[in-house]
Amino acid sequence: MTPVIPSYTPPDFSRPELKNAPAARFDPAPADGVVPADFHGTSNYPEYVHMGGGSWLLAPESRMDAVIVLRDEALDVTEPRNVRQGDRVATGRTENGEDGIYVHTTGFDPPAAQTTDKFAFRTRGTRETPFSRSYDELYRILHHDRDNGYISWVLGPAVAFDKDSREAMQGMIESGYCHALLAGNALATHDLEAAYLRTALGQDIYSQHLLPMGHYNHLDLLNEVRRRGSIKKAIEALNLTDGIMYACEKHRVPYVLAGSIRDDGPLPEVIENAYQAQDAMRFHARKSTTVIAMATQLHAIAFGNMIPSYHVMDNKSIRPVYLYIVDMTEFSADKLANRGSAQAVAILTNVQDFMVNLWNNFKQ
Repeated sequence: MTPVIPSYTPPDFSRPELKNAPAARFDPAPADGVVPADFHGTSNYPEYVHMGGGSWLLAPESRMDAVIVLRDEALDVTEPRNVRQGDRVATGRTENGEDGIYVHTTGFDPPAAQTTDKFAFRTRGTRETPFSRSYDELYRILHHDRDNGYISWVLGPAVAFDKDSREAMQGMIESGYCHALLAGNALATHDLEAAYLRTALGQDIYSQHLLPMGHYNHLDLLNEVRRRGSIKKAIEALNLTDGIMYACEKHRVPYVLAGSIRDDGPLPEVIENAYQAQDAMRFHARKSTTVIAMATQLHAIAFGNMIPSYHVMDNKSIRPVYLYIVDMTEFSADKLANRGSAQAVAILTNVQDFMVNLWNNFKQ
């Protein structure tokens, strides 16, 4: 039986090009937030650094567009803005050992496919692709990672616009399949609006009927929450008893609400400073083993760029980080791949159907 989590095959450092590779070079940062001119920019693949004498260290949590800093003979992957003057930064732009840095892209590759055909139809996922296998694999991964991993959800407001998808997401949280939630002001606002007034942007969340003066509903909700000072206090004061934010508060699931230039309100918990929000999201990115991003292009791309393609477990074993992107179009998945998150698996459907399908498999 195929294991839920595939095994990892490290590089063969006895290969001549790696055995004879030079030690990596580390140059001091010239100023705070400034890295050496020939700095090595990381990918989200496992990256190994030759420390000399045949000793190769795996850079932990390698991710897009970061740098490697040597601290007390340990490697620290960090953003250039966090580098301080004098920090020793890995330099060299090659990736096959020429500068003592090796980017390993095949560690989780399955055995070679049996077909040797040079031409074949349907080699790329599109809206015509059947997703039965993708769902089955996701079910197995979520079952495994509920108790053995860290599942992060990146949600757009569409999840809260429909009664059934909102209930399904609440059920997933309450059943332990969500360890962190990443979203913006809109998801939380409209989920709380649904709990308070049964609408989202003034539409009934079941019938989708527009209610008279409904365009005030989310503004009234924002005002009520801001009056109470926090989401948790508002849930108690307004006697809200359902929804995504309700489930997160009840089950102490951490969430990060990152602000944007178009927010109204916002809710008190929304992080208005972009870099503080980025750091708060990255805290969960560093722990994530499975990520499901739904109907939010900017948040999905941002979080996708924060996660490595691998995770070093407590027992030092290395496993893949799974990234699922759920959207109506191929654009978000293509954009993620174009930004380096090549491991993204697209399930091209609307989030209401996805959530209900998912929850029907998990609910007892």
